[in-house]
Amino acid sequence: MEMSKPRRFPAIACIVAMFAVFTPSGPVWAADGFFSGLPDLPLMPSLGEDRAAEVVFDKPEGRIVTLTARGRVSRQSVMGYYARALPQLGWKMDRPGRFRRDGEILLLTTSGTEKDLTVQISLAPE
Repeated sequence: MEMSKPRRFPAIACIVAMFAVFTPSGPVWAADGFFSGLPDLPLMPSLGEDRAAEVVFDKPEGRIVTLTARGRVSRQSVMGYYARALPQLGWKMDRPGRFRRDGEILLLTTSGTEKDLTVQISLAPE
């Protein structure tokens, strides 16, 4: 009677399992490139969404949303990205970091440094 060899998990499966269990909480990079709280708002590829800081209220008077993202990116590149991306989605820029669309105002603010920049996006009725 011949003994069968023990089954071995491929190294890749072990690594994937480790990351699934031991991934630290922190910024989450969206798979589809949009914020989870505002699925029509793009998430800049260099940023990770902080879902713990997300606030979303959808009322008859309008939406009130606060989203936060973090990354190793400059303020200028964030402002430039959204200045190019948002008009393609119908947003009109009033001034850098302030956009309007369909009775809503979107404000984009940044804090921190290029090593750990925080981007906050606020949406509210006009």
